[in-house]
Amino acid sequence: MRLAEKRNLLVPEIREVMDIRQASDYLGISPDTLYKYASEGFMPAFKLGNRWRFKRSRLDEWMDQQSSRNSSQQADAPATDDRKPVKSIH
Repeated sequence: MRLAEKRNLLVPEIREVMDIRQASDYLGISPDTLYKYASEGFMPAFKLGNRWRFKRSRLDEWMDQQSSRNSSQQADAPATDDRKPVKSIH
C-alpha cells in the first residue's frame, strides 16, 4: 500500500457538504449543539429535504468572522478584573 493511501486511512475525509455528524466532528461540538445552532440560524446551514447540511467553506468563513469579531471586541473592551474577591481569614 502506498504512503498516500495509508494517510487516507488515518485522516477522515472532509467533504465540502457535511451532515450533522460530520460537521459536529469538524467543529468539535456535539451534534445536539450544532442542530440547535442551525435551527436558530446562528451559523450557516441549509436543509436538503428534511436534513441539515453544512458547507465546509461557509463554516470556515463563519468561524473567521466570529474570531475576528471576538478579537476586536476584546481589544476594544477596557481591562477589568472579573475574578471574585478573596476573603481574608483574619
